Amino acid sequence: MNPPTSTSRIAQLDHLVVMAATLEEGVQWCEDTLGVTPAAGGRHAFMGTHNRLLRTSSDAFAASYLEIIAIDPEGAPPSAPFDKRWFDMDAAWLHASVAQHGPQLIHWVARVPDIAASTEALHALDLPAGAPQAASRQTPRGLLEWQIGLRSDGQRLLGGCLPTLIRWGAIHPEASMQGQGVQLLGLELQHPQADALRAALLALNLPVNTPIQVQISAQPALAAHLQTPKGRVTLRSRATALPQPQ
Repeated sequence: MNPPTSTSRIAQLDHLVVMAATLEEGVQWCEDTLGVTPAAGGRHAFMGTHNRLLRTSSDAFAASYLEIIAIDPEGAPPSAPFDKRWFDMDAAWLHASVAQHGPQLIHWVARVPDIAASTEALHALDLPAGAPQAASRQTPRGLLEWQIGLRSDGQRLLGGCLPTLIRWGAIHPEASMQGQGVQLLGLELQHPQADALRAALLALNLPVNTPIQVQISAQPALAAHLQTPKGRVTLRSRATALPQPQ
């Protein structure tokens, strides 16, 4: 299964985001929940975070992976133009949830062929997705470069159900990950504004109904179904009422 190239014209799920209080807790959670140890990741100096990675590629989700992310205790807070870290990681309610319940699925990221056009498509639907930002980090295979759509306040859209957008450079991180028997089978997105969520995904040219399903619910929530060495496992976010982005 070949990784996507930067010229791919297809929007796809790129990776799932699991937040942990510390990477050590995230690794232990992964071993206990999925039966595997995640591979080394890296540091994001401009956000003050670091991660571990796990390949989840499948027929339904080519070149996908799971990211376990935590605030880097040795890192600095984000600097201008960013007021907060990405993925709501500075939100007090999310810190409290992770502290009480442990590492948890909080978001997903979609790769798109033209991040500027995709961002404009969301803005046209009154979904303020922020602006594409250039980012990079060093890896054993060379410099990993990407563009990612970020709001300065770090808020996720539609309670985390609408993905953050990414466009990779010449190297995709999944290309260097070894398979460990974990495959992503499906993603469920639940939201009280299910029609608006579905319309936004269609505007991004993301598949809806299968293998990504959109359902109406009282509160935003995500569920990812995976095949693992421990059998079929479903990762669920904790449904929470979130403020709407301004």
